[in-house]
Formats: sequence, structure tokens, C-alpha cells
Amino acid sequence: MTRDHPRPVVLRKKLSRSIRQGHPWIYRDALNVRDVLENGAVVEVRTRDGRPIARGFWDERSPIAVRVLEAGGPGHRFANADSLVTERLRAALDRRLERLDLSKTNAFRWVHGENDLLPGVHVDFYADTAVVRFDGDGPRAFYEPFETRLRLAAQPRLPIRAVIDRSAPRTGVETDEREIVENSVRFVVDLVRGQKGGLFIDQRENRIRVAGRARGNSVLNLFGYTGGFAVHAAVAGAQSTDTVDMARPVIEAARRNFELNNLPMDRARFHILDVFTFLTAAVQRGDRWDIVVSDPPSFAPKKAAVHAARQTYQRLHELASAVTTPGGLLCASSCSSHFGKDDFLASIEAGVRQAGREWVFEAQYGAAFDHPVLTAFPEGDYLKFVMGRVH
Repeated sequence: MTRDHPRPVVLRKKLSRSIRQGHPWIYRDALNVRDVLENGAVVEVRTRDGRPIARGFWDERSPIAVRVLEAGGPGHRFANADSLVTERLRAALDRRLERLDLSKTNAFRWVHGENDLLPGVHVDFYADTAVVRFDGDGPRAFYEPFETRLRLAAQPRLPIRAVIDRSAPRTGVETDEREIVENSVRFVVDLVRGQKGGLFIDQRENRIRVAGRARGNSVLNLFGYTGGFAVHAAVAGAQSTDTVDMARPVIEAARRNFELNNLPMDRARFHILDVFTFLTAAVQRGDRWDIVVSDPPSFAPKKAAVHAARQTYQRLHELASAVTTPGGLLCASSCSSHFGKDDFLASIEAGVRQAGREWVFEAQYGAAFDHPVLTAFPEGDYLKFVMGRVH
């Protein structure tokens, strides 16, 4: 692979402005490419009249053919791709460690892909292990040998005992567990089988927001996974918690996390059920909770699913608001970048009206600080977390 002698690729669409503004993706259909290029090969993007406007690397199979590393003409070209990667890894880690006390929180996102100017790779750190995910063969080839670079960038501040590649094929039922702390609350995470490495760390700050309202209140955690919101609420003094998820292994992990924090188990209930089934039965019984947290998986993983997602979100918010006590707090979340903020707020308002209730918006938040968002890359602004009162 040639890293520092890039091959030219020519734009056939007028994308110069968005590239200069910092958008990190160039799709295959926007380019005229005559040669067969290797995965990970450094390329120079040029306009139709031959002016260089960016450098990036090639992905042979992805619709995103070029992931941009740096925009600008000849005067802005990086001198060496290897040093560029190491420098950006260190800079991303610096930004995290400036705000984290590792004795209280030792699980965080070290690299958030395009938003940390390291397109196509994500790195989460759990206690002593870096968990890596590559977004295709192009990024994997470009960043090789990535483990070496991670260890170099981490020295001497961050001890790395192991590096796990989550995007590599795996067989069997292997597990790799770690005990971590998040704002002094303890969790066991499964780095191999758990979703996103075993904990949705993008919700870290939102869990603290819910915990700050939980003392003396009953809390319902829907799509609860391993109990993140419920455990934080219980530690903060919630009167009771209910965690609902249809997957038995994650409910068992949630129970284990309650026990790990020495929480009273007689005030914690766990339900292995489909959330819609649970809520429908709860509405029929007349059950109510002071705080309801709804954090579902993406209902719109692609644009074609947006219409169906709108109906599903609305139905979910109808049922969730129906089991919220009058004056209680409904916390609704969406992790789909295809379902925008305005659409999501509209689905909450419509669902609450359908339940015959009134919705009073309080605040909207996104992902934790270690999941930054580039202004020029709206696709990276995926997480929405909305809090409001139901009357």
C-alpha cells in the first residue's frame, strides 16, 4: 500500500464546498475512477479541472469510496499518514482525559470515528481494554497495524492490557468480561458478546440526569439492557425500579449489576418481556411510575424504515406516557440518525395526545461528551434524549 504517495481520484459531482467545509464521506457515484485501488490506499481528491481539494483513503467495497482525512489544497497536505493517525489518537485521548477522573469513570469512547478526524474506526475503552470496530475493509487496511498505534498513543497515561477487534469474525460463545465504574457506579460488561462492548456509554450523562431526579421515586427502565438507567437511579435513592427487556441474558446481567452495587433487591424488579407487551398489560392494570425511561434500539436503521419507525415511536410514546404518573417524568430516546430531532419530538407529542395526556417539554440532550459531533457531519448526530412532564 502507498500511504504517502497518493493516487488521484476525480470528482464528477460538485462536492467541493461540502468537502472543504469538512464533510468526511465521498460516495463512489460522485467519483470518476479508472484504476483499481487497494483497500486503505491514500488518495488525492481532485476537481474536474485538476485542483486537489482533499486527501483520504480508499474503500473498495463500500458505497463510501473515500473517507476524507484532510481537506484543502497542496499547502494543507499532511506529511505522513502514519504520524497523522498517531497524533490524532493522542489528541482524542487528551480531550477525554481532560474531563474524566479514571478512578470514578474508566469506561469511555476514545475514538468516535469521523468526529475525531479518524474516519471509519471507533474505539471504546473499558478499565484496561480497548475495543475496536472498523467500518469496513478500507479502514481496517488503512489503520494497520492499529493495535501498535493505540498502545503508542496511550503511553504513559492509559494502561492497555488487551485490544479486542469487535468487527473481526468470531465463533463459539466466548466472553471477555470486565468490571468497570461509571461515575462510581459499578458494572460488569461483556466486551465480546455485549452490544456496543457491553454498555451504552453514549448515555452516560443522561443516566446521571435521570439519577438526579430519582430519589424517592419509582422508575421504569424500558429496553433496559443491563440496567444502566435503573442501577444509577437505585444508587441515587429511587424508591423502586423496574427493568424490562426481552433478552434473558441482559436481564440476568442487570440483576448482577444491582447485586454488584449492594442495592436492596426487594425494591428492584426485572421483567423478561417484549416492551410493548409489558406496557399494554401495565396500562390494563392501571400501573404507574414516577419516571419512565424509554431507550429502544434503532427503529430506523436506514432511510427506507423512517415511515414505519414514526408509527412505532408514536405507539411506544403513547403507551409509555399512559403509565407515567400525573406530573411524572417521561424520558424518551432515539439512536437513529435517519429519524431527525423534529420528527422524534413530534412522535412524542402525538403519542402522548393519543394516550389522552398532556406533554410539557423540559429539555433535549444528545450523546455524552466523548461522542462529539462535527458541524459539517450531521450524520454523526444520532442520539436524542428528551425529558418532559406528562399531565
